[in-house]
Amino acid sequence: MTTDTKQILKRALTLSPIERAELIEKLVQSFEFSDRENIDSLWADEAEKRIDAFEKGSLAAKPAKKVFKKIEKK
Repeated sequence: MTTDTKQILKRALTLSPIERAELIEKLVQSFEFSDRENIDSLWADEAEKRIDAFEKGSLAAKPAKKVFKKIEKK
């Protein structure tokens, strides 16, 4: 790892969990690969299934703030 990369990582680790997740999302999106559209479509379908299950009451959920607070404590 280069010095620049180490410095970027050190700064990134000071971000909140939500900011780090957003940064990771942007970095992953920066990679180009041939099956990207298919994978995105599959994830969108999965998200819709989970939303439907939640709305029907067959899937429990926790508020994101609560989950990230738990992560921050570790």
